Amino acid sequence: MALLYVLSQLLLVFSIKHAVAQRSPTISYISQQQIKDIGGTVELLCSVQYTQDYSVLWIKADPNSGTYSLPISTGSSLILHDSRFALRYDTASSTYTLQIKDIQETDAGFYHCQILISPSNRVSAEVELQVRRPPFISDNSTRSVVVSEGEAVQLECYAGGYPTPRISWRRENNAILPTGGSIYRGNVLVIKSIRKEDRGTYYCVADNGVGRGTKRNIAVEVEFAPFVTIPRPRLGQALQYDMDLECHIEAYPPPAISWHKDGILISNNQHYALSHFATSDEFTDTTLRVITIEKRQYGQYVCRAGNKFGTVEGIVELFETVIPVCPPACGQARYGSGAASLSTSSATLIFMFVVLIWRNINSKH
Repeated sequence: MALLYVLSQLLLVFSIKHAVAQRSPTISYISQQQIKDIGGTVELLCSVQYTQDYSVLWIKADPNSGTYSLPISTGSSLILHDSRFALRYDTASSTYTLQIKDIQETDAGFYHCQILISPSNRVSAEVELQVRRPPFISDNSTRSVVVSEGEAVQLECYAGGYPTPRISWRRENNAILPTGGSIYRGNVLVIKSIRKEDRGTYYCVADNGVGRGTKRNIAVEVEFAPFVTIPRPRLGQALQYDMDLECHIEAYPPPAISWHKDGILISNNQHYALSHFATSDEFTDTTLRVITIEKRQYGQYVCRAGNKFGTVEGIVELFETVIPVCPPACGQARYGSGAASLSTSSATLIFMFVVLIWRNINSKH
């Protein structure tokens, strides 16, 4: 009886070992998808069973082709010589833990835990590592545009990063967009018929919740015909005094500017002084100073501005007065050939003397 018992126990042990030997190696656990920030640390776990006679590997797949391209470890040893990678093996749970420190964007992808049974047979499970990255504006986004008034305009903005950034549009100083409202969401901002009032700086803003987001300034230049404004269409001044005629011009491209009287182009000489001052690409102030006015210099002056879209004019009338207009009549100096410069005090005395004479003449009437 004792012999039979021993034989039965030996048979049981053999049966158990044979059953274990017949069991296929398996992966009982693999980490779920991991989402980490650049510079962080991640641990990928893979638990296996029945792998005593087989190799267990960590392999990173090529994100573009999906093929296995980067062997990292075999068994409990690292193959990849990178100080950021480390491997731990826990014998109690048969768990292989792959640790990656100082995560880089290139670490994103699928990591495969594999049991290599034969060259043509393997057991595999994968875990995806996604790396959060602050948004960045792509090079194929619009940088600047120059269009003519009335044309359609398409501003494009694309961004990379993870998660996928959201794109929004704004204008400088939160001005109203041509599409309406102060914010527009989407990669493409379409302006069906642009006006000169739509010119300026537009902001493409990309945000994905990582970092502070980013933006690009897009300059929108609108070409349009000149528009002339005359702040004082009629000006009076006494003989032998100076007077400034002003003309404000709005145009793009910047126009050619000229002053005319009686059909004759005016240039800088002893009778006239011209000056142009551009306050921006689209705005120019021009001033014509009539020096030491003579009788023949009274009349209409034409301010003319022209670019490739057309030419416009503004008219300023200069008429004679008895009392000098100050300024510029009481300025420190007067122009004119052979004319002596008058100090401010001298000009003021002359002005007061003329006023007294004028009042005396009126009181007699």
